[in-house]
Amino acid sequence: MKITHFGHACVLVETDGGGRVLLDPGTYATGFEDVTGLDAVLITHEHPDHADLDRLPALLAANPGARLVADAGTGAKLAEAGLDHRVASDGDKLDLGAAAVRVVGGQHAVIHPDLPGLVNNGYVIDGAVYHPGDALAAPPDAVGVLLVPAGGPWMKAAEGIDYLRAVRPDVAVPIHQAGLADVHQTLHYNLFRGLGPDGTELRVLEHGVASEL
Repeated sequence: MKITHFGHACVLVETDGGGRVLLDPGTYATGFEDVTGLDAVLITHEHPDHADLDRLPALLAANPGARLVADAGTGAKLAEAGLDHRVASDGDKLDLGAAAVRVVGGQHAVIHPDLPGLVNNGYVIDGAVYHPGDALAAPPDAVGVLLVPAGGPWMKAAEGIDYLRAVRPDVAVPIHQAGLADVHQTLHYNLFRGLGPDGTELRVLEHGVASEL
């Protein structure tokens, strides 16, 4: 399969069966606007760094065959914007063109107890790639590739390390890094490499370049 990282939480997954799934086209991501031939666009939760409602309509217009799937919170905003979509929740199994998706539901990780909670969907694509959104929920089964959050106001590096140890993927691809300065991105990646589980390879992807995994 191929994975292209468009920055922060936005990733294009191209499956071995020909499926093309774009996840979390948000405000911090760039380059996804020109992607075509999509089977689906998946959104994990309603924060704008995961769902850019200003650029989403043009993306969908350029991909008329793509299904838009989101959590319930984002679904309400998509309905207000008049965008056709499907709301998915924990345990749903979706056939999206040439890609099969399993939804791992839950809650956004806590930023502060005084802030309201949010629904967060994770998505397992073809049983092989897992995007957890802004939560550190383990997938129901082993996955080959984990898109692991590297930083955010809701996590610290130690949590990312423990998450890697719990999931133990073959390959970990850091995402959700836009809020970190370059020097801190490198620091977190090195911590993941040095303290992650044996047998897990950390792959930092070049922005906008499809990488075979």
